[in-house]
Amino acid sequence: MVTGASGGIGRAISLAFGKAGWFVGLHHYKGKASAESTLRQIEKAGGTGAVYEADIRDAQSVQHMVAAFCRDGVKPAAFVCTAGVGRSRLLLQQQAEDWAKVMATNLTGTFLCLRAMAPALLSEGGGSIVVVGSYAAYHGSVGQTAYAASKAGLIGLVKTAALEWGPENIRVNLLLPGWQNTRHSEGFFPKGWKDHALRRPPFLEEVVLSVLYLAQLKDVSGQVWNCDSRNLL
Repeated sequence: MVTGASGGIGRAISLAFGKAGWFVGLHHYKGKASAESTLRQIEKAGGTGAVYEADIRDAQSVQHMVAAFCRDGVKPAAFVCTAGVGRSRLLLQQQAEDWAKVMATNLTGTFLCLRAMAPALLSEGGGSIVVVGSYAAYHGSVGQTAYAASKAGLIGLVKTAALEWGPENIRVNLLLPGWQNTRHSEGFFPKGWKDHALRRPPFLEEVVLSVLYLAQLKDVSGQVWNCDSRNLL
């Protein structure tokens, strides 16, 4: 299952899993048309899947989504969490209401997803969870106060989940997709790449292959996988 499958990165990840032969659960929230379009592309490529709607800020909604996916699909083996929002401003201009909305989706929403997904994997003897984070979590980003803070919180969440669930063979990792030209990056997408060793951002095709690869690794957990050529130190 891929949360945020109606968005740019989530859509590409869903297609990659579908083309690789996985049954893909495509989550959306008020993006049904986009998720259904992605499912049609998966089916055209010979894959299978289903579309699920849920508000990841609501625990019951998330539980119902995961339960429906487990009933419809094959035995769950991997979950990918990409759902998120990017509503941020400069620190002194950041409104408390918008701050709360970003935290509720990006951080609390991911927590609710992980809490709902783990039992499904436990029942199958383990599996993999990949959470899509952001480089901004390590270095911050001007004008992205709430976004950067929420993504920083994911680091602690992922590492703690990896430690708690590792003995049960559930691997939990964080992936940084680098700059991708999606609706979340509108107004922030850089024009130069001097902080990148390769002087360019990563291609989305390479990012999704990294997600697919990481989801299938058996011996890696609690790690941060950086997809671009910037230094995390």
